[in-house]
Amino acid sequence: MRETSYRSLPGIPMLLLFLAIIAFGTYLIVAGAAGRLPLLISGIVLVVISTFGMIGLYMVEPNQAAVLNLFGKYVGTVKDGGLRWNNPFFGKKKVSLRVRNFESSKLKVNELDGSPIEIAAVIVWQVVDSAEAVYNVDDYESFVHIQSESAVRAMATSYPYDQHEDGQLALRSHANEVGQHLKQELQDRLADAGVQVLDARISHLAYAPEIAQAMLQRQQANAIIAARTRIVHGAVGMVEMALAELQKNGVVNLDEERKAQMVSNLLVVLCGERATQPIVNTGSLY
Repeated sequence: MRETSYRSLPGIPMLLLFLAIIAFGTYLIVAGAAGRLPLLISGIVLVVISTFGMIGLYMVEPNQAAVLNLFGKYVGTVKDGGLRWNNPFFGKKKVSLRVRNFESSKLKVNELDGSPIEIAAVIVWQVVDSAEAVYNVDDYESFVHIQSESAVRAMATSYPYDQHEDGQLALRSHANEVGQHLKQELQDRLADAGVQVLDARISHLAYAPEIAQAMLQRQQANAIIAARTRIVHGAVGMVEMALAELQKNGVVNLDEERKAQMVSNLLVVLCGERATQPIVNTGSLY
């Protein structure tokens, strides 16, 4: 069911009209109380009709819509703000069109590699079709919350917690890409409820307590390996540069054995965690 606009009348002029009719009807009742039955009946009819007509008055706040139905049949939606008037027989359901957000509860799920993690997300959403929100689901707010948690679970199982390969998307290192995936997943689930997802972001991400310590040790080991790899790569480059400069400038001619010894010494100096204590040879080179 799609939303259709419905025309409504301004409420203030209609209110003044009904009040005037009620005042006139009251005058007729007072005048007819002296024995003029037709005036009495006319006054009562006017007061009853005007009072019933005032039931059709309702208020529409900014960024709000009123969904109208007649005996269970959808009539249309009124988005004009202020005091409005429609057929008193119309049922009216108010729907907020404001932008809303909520944070899902912390969910415990298994990521792509099977490790248990805790994850939560912040969802920003808005009703864009009031008819679908009212008639396609029982409670669109509850529907949004439940489907959001389901989408977060489905998304979390599609990515690993940490990046293990170059170019691989991970929950911790690719927040924007993961957020876009979550947003699209939510939009597919909530489209039938007349809801548009404006943004979706991970607000909490951590390993489950039972494996948190082990995962921390693994992260520390990976960081140490990465740091050592970079240090060795830089040290090798510096050694190559040193040998090339010595040979280029003709400072000293080294045989292969001395080159190997020099390379070994330089690597120890450059890769060692502590400062080395060199031994200066004041004699001959050999």
